[in-house]
Amino acid sequence: MSMRAKMPPCDFVPEKYQSYPYERMLKIREQNIAPSLRMYYKKPLLLHQGHMQWLFDYKGQRYLDLFAGIVTVSVGHCHPKVTMAAQKQLARLWHTTNIYMHPSIHEYAEKLTSFLPDPLKVVYLTNSGSEANDLAMFMARLYTRNFDVICFRGAYHGGSPYALGLTSIGSYKHGVANGIGCSTTMLPDVFRGPWGGSNCRDSPVQTVRKCNCAEGVCHANEQYIEQFKDTLNTSVPKTIAGFIAEAIQGINGAVQYPKGFLKEAYRLVRERGGVCISDEVQTGFGRTGSHFWGFQTHDVVPDIITLAKGIGNGFPMAAVVTTKEIANSLAQNLHFNTFGGNPVACVVGSAVLDAIEEDGLQKNSKDVGTYMLLELAKLRDKFEIVGDVRGKGLMIGIEMVTDKASRHPLPPEEINQIWEDCKDMGVLIGRGGLYNQTFRIKPPMCITKKDVDFAVEVLHTALERHVERAAAN
Repeated sequence: MSMRAKMPPCDFVPEKYQSYPYERMLKIREQNIAPSLRMYYKKPLLLHQGHMQWLFDYKGQRYLDLFAGIVTVSVGHCHPKVTMAAQKQLARLWHTTNIYMHPSIHEYAEKLTSFLPDPLKVVYLTNSGSEANDLAMFMARLYTRNFDVICFRGAYHGGSPYALGLTSIGSYKHGVANGIGCSTTMLPDVFRGPWGGSNCRDSPVQTVRKCNCAEGVCHANEQYIEQFKDTLNTSVPKTIAGFIAEAIQGINGAVQYPKGFLKEAYRLVRERGGVCISDEVQTGFGRTGSHFWGFQTHDVVPDIITLAKGIGNGFPMAAVVTTKEIANSLAQNLHFNTFGGNPVACVVGSAVLDAIEEDGLQKNSKDVGTYMLLELAKLRDKFEIVGDVRGKGLMIGIEMVTDKASRHPLPPEEINQIWEDCKDMGVLIGRGGLYNQTFRIKPPMCITKKDVDFAVEVLHTALERHVERAAAN
């Protein structure tokens, strides 16, 4: 068994924990907190402080955070610049609603849209991604005067009753009417889907599947486009409201489409009068490394984009950005959001954009993310149960399988043990995929190559232990 990996040093000293004992927290959890809010790990973590890429539990134990509060802590926990901006604003003005002007919403709207191409220049601020996708869907229907929206299987677009129609992961569905007018289409998943080869996706790491496509030809992409056309020809009327997709699927485990797929899909949707919505909740703000927005990696310009999570580094805020014409469709009647665009959120949002630029986080995502992907690919080549390593920048998925030939998901009890071992060695990793079979790595974008070396070594040790357990059985 390899020696325990050595965690990189950190000179930050957390405060002493002063709240209730762990057991009392569990009791309160059981009695007073909604049980639908499920927790990670057999013995859930009780965290009380964060600093950049590090989290500290109530005992002062330090963890490398590779999941960033579900892809939300973009620039680092309690980033000094963002914290200071929020503190200053908290002492100045909290809340006015949108019936009066206050400086920060104007400063922020101008700054945010300066990162976006024409005609995406009009911002509607909300408080969560579900709210943003809900509103984007509403705008698409109002603007086109059509109703049907197409989304991918495996998509996650939120939990509001409207957005739940777009979310196509069975475990999030509840047995109540939802999603009227939402049609799912086949996910162009080049690892798990029917088609895929060795050059399909925009990632430093390709699938283990082989293909004999000529240069510039992608058989998988052609087949998946045929499936998309089939949905258009069978499941929806001649005119539709729109199509929504994440640039890289998040909750489903960093699933990437073939290069060129979204470009052709957007063309087909626009032919039918629909608008194209890019859900940038996880892929936005430089996380993919090569570009600031996920849609840019597909060489498309959507009609509407939705932003949340990393937009506020953990502060609850979100946005819909669209064109003047589409935004006007909502102005024919009243539509109001009490907290959206509040002074504190806008100041935080501006500080996050500054931190991304000043700290060079898009470039860091590219450099450190590519390095990590290539290191993880070595684990895929070494271990039969690591089926796929994929992603771009710091948006990474590691799909666990029983074996590479069948691509069957690794059973929960086996993947859980690997995951628990990583946590016990000080590394927090997310989970995703229809069978919860994919490890999700989406850390704060300030992570370093030394952190990556540590994390990869920890995962390596956990995988070796799995092999030893399997041999003993």
